[in-house]
Amino acid sequence: MSSSGRRGSVKQEPNGTWTVVVDVPGDDLDARGRPKRKQTRRRGFTTRRAAQQKLNELLHELDQRAYVALAPVTLAEFITETWLPAAQHTIKESTYDGYRRALTRHVVERPIGRRKLQDIDGPTLNKHYAVLLAGDAAHPPIGVTTARGVSTVLHRVFKDAVRWRKIQTNPVEASDPPKKAERTEFTTWTLEEQITFLEHAAAHRHFGLWALLATTGMRRGEALGMRWRDIDLDNGRAQIQRALVNIGNGQRAWSSPKTKAGRRTIILDEECIAALRVHRARQAQEKLALGPGYNDEDLVTAQEDGSTISPTRITEQFRRLTRRAGLRHIRLHDLRHTYATLALEAGIHPRVVQEQLGHSHVSITLDIYSHVDVKMHQSAANLLATARREARDARAAGGAP
Repeated sequence: MSSSGRRGSVKQEPNGTWTVVVDVPGDDLDARGRPKRKQTRRRGFTTRRAAQQKLNELLHELDQRAYVALAPVTLAEFITETWLPAAQHTIKESTYDGYRRALTRHVVERPIGRRKLQDIDGPTLNKHYAVLLAGDAAHPPIGVTTARGVSTVLHRVFKDAVRWRKIQTNPVEASDPPKKAERTEFTTWTLEEQITFLEHAAAHRHFGLWALLATTGMRRGEALGMRWRDIDLDNGRAQIQRALVNIGNGQRAWSSPKTKAGRRTIILDEECIAALRVHRARQAQEKLALGPGYNDEDLVTAQEDGSTISPTRITEQFRRLTRRAGLRHIRLHDLRHTYATLALEAGIHPRVVQEQLGHSHVSITLDIYSHVDVKMHQSAANLLATARREARDARAAGGAP
């Protein structure tokens, strides 16, 4: 019996094994408003000593209010019926959709999804990570970054399961998620290649978008989220307020910046301002030609009828544009890396570049563009060497007869 008066016992079954029987709080209340007596059993112990040890553990958990009742729910059932509905209204739509797709593809539809929620432990998760990375007959392998993302979402799922008294501990904390992959190398254009791109983009319907991406370091979604009221062409400023993101099944949604640094003011250079003025004039002609059929959402970049354009479609158009310009292949996101690299090489202070990019700390900027940092250090060393040489020359000239 525990110190709180709860009762428990062990008994031997006809087959020789031992069973633990212990009183636990029931779900129903008696006439006095107290939980009705309920018993739980743990079976299959080979010795009385092992059964007694389990009984002591259960009584201790009850005393510490750490007891978790056995439940037949599977991991997949908990995710789809409990966790996702609860999480949906606490996070952004795009984040929720990402969680839902990752959990469905990589957990719910896999063998681990059929396991009991309370049976999941660290080794079970480690085996699951290995299957995700290697693939199987029904699923192709996934990358380390994706696997780590699955682990991150599962950590949140199990954290809530602990909070809701469905399990005692978070098994993700006892697992070993795949090690972080090395940073993906990116390719950047030279200044001449950037100029060539902008020259070829000048005749494109989305000239304003290409200018924003190439000359400010904006992310694709941020640029597609720009409205004309977010831009002050007279003073060369643009406010990042939102981003357009894909949420699956051909659907798109508005997403707000994830960090305070992401909601920022972008400085526009004179070439970008000129490109945006040209773009706005062309868009006004389209709007006039379509008349009442134009769906005016004040978007800088839109389809012919004024509605949002798919981010994926923009990426495809970028590939075609660069091929026609005869430029080296780079990803659309590498326009951002090109901007940052050229800015740092031009001597723009790293903190200015950090704020333009929306990084939360300048250390992130310097870490990503460490190849430029090396050149900056070399340039600084050369400047000091030049300064010393000029000082020596001046001293020698001053001492001459």
